Amino acid sequence: MTFSFKGRPVDAVIADLEAKRGRDVRWKDGRAFGMIYNGGPSVDEAAERAAALYLHENALNTKAFPSLGEIQSEVVRWTADLLHGPESAAGFLTSGGTESILCAVLAARERGHKERGITAPEMVVPESAHAAFHKAAHVFGIKLIKTPVLEDWTADIAAMAAAASPSTVLFVGSAPQFPQGVIDDIPAIAALAKSHGANCHVDSCMGGFVLPFAEMLGRPVKPWDFRVDGVSSISADVHKLGYAPKGASVILYRDRTLRSYQTFMFEDWLGGFYASPNLQGSRSGLPMAAAWAVMQHLGIEGYIKLTETTLNNADAMRAGIRATEGLRVLGDGTYHLLAIASDPDAKRKIDVFALGDALLKRGWFHDRQKPPESLHATVSNSNAGMIEAYLKDLKECAELVAGQTTDDKSTNYATLE
Repeated sequence: MTFSFKGRPVDAVIADLEAKRGRDVRWKDGRAFGMIYNGGPSVDEAAERAAALYLHENALNTKAFPSLGEIQSEVVRWTADLLHGPESAAGFLTSGGTESILCAVLAARERGHKERGITAPEMVVPESAHAAFHKAAHVFGIKLIKTPVLEDWTADIAAMAAAASPSTVLFVGSAPQFPQGVIDDIPAIAALAKSHGANCHVDSCMGGFVLPFAEMLGRPVKPWDFRVDGVSSISADVHKLGYAPKGASVILYRDRTLRSYQTFMFEDWLGGFYASPNLQGSRSGLPMAAAWAVMQHLGIEGYIKLTETTLNNADAMRAGIRATEGLRVLGDGTYHLLAIASDPDAKRKIDVFALGDALLKRGWFHDRQKPPESLHATVSNSNAGMIEAYLKDLKECAELVAGQTTDDKSTNYATLE
């Protein structure tokens, strides 16, 4: 389309947008295992009404919009309480998990420089850690040392220890990590970080609004949050299993001193004092208000119910995959994330990327990932009531593609266009 000289009627513009959406994955039908997380009609209503109220507000200056300052403080405090943060815990709202991770890496670099005089910082990251850590290392000029994972897909603590140096400013663990959905040994990583005077960041963008409620449901959860001595910071996305619209994430620190290392302040400008709590300048009030509204609407009780539905669906999905000849689930994840791979010991050989293509033709969207080649699923309340239909299609598609291969081995967690 060209950028027209004359404007167009609103109805015509919206009709065009609706037509474009017709090609998108049918997430409202529960056929997307990730990217969109829907808490149900009343959650949508709370978010949409809050979004309409804050469509134009800007958190760049909370003196002009004090309500956004209150909203940020309250969402951060509620999240800190969920993650057993001390009274000293502090943080900010960000646009998403990537920004929260970048803030944590920046804070570790600045702390290392100011407290330890480190000018050539390094960070130690398991190969399972999110790609955003590699982005942060690139942006902030930090040497990233990638270490292997064990057979159970958790971080190899011995390898992380061996990779550390006097210039290490950050050690990273995940709760859970994205690819296979397992929780790293956070106490061991935190102890390692503490012994080096470095930060320990726990990436719980995927688990921050699942693990607390799973624990409340009586499910076993390994130690991972601020109850673990040595954990410096945690990232948790409200716009994932917190069921708020994109983009709302929380970056939390054990105390305000740790938080201060991510902020930027500048006074020597004709425009006056400038401060950025995170990486953005102008910040839309819309996702902040929507996150606040969703959390208030659901309450802890609502999150427990959504989490129970999610975990039960994920359990059923894992069981159905394992019962399908030629397939296996990687690792021993017990929460909402899972990876489907071919079973090398099975007589029936299945190319999982060919399987994914066949499932996509029936409307089911999975991320592709490797190594090893696998289909990723983030189960959420969005998939409620659809697991039986999915497993039926999975079985039929597995039979259809058995023995076939695809030349397309590309992966697609995120795309450029």
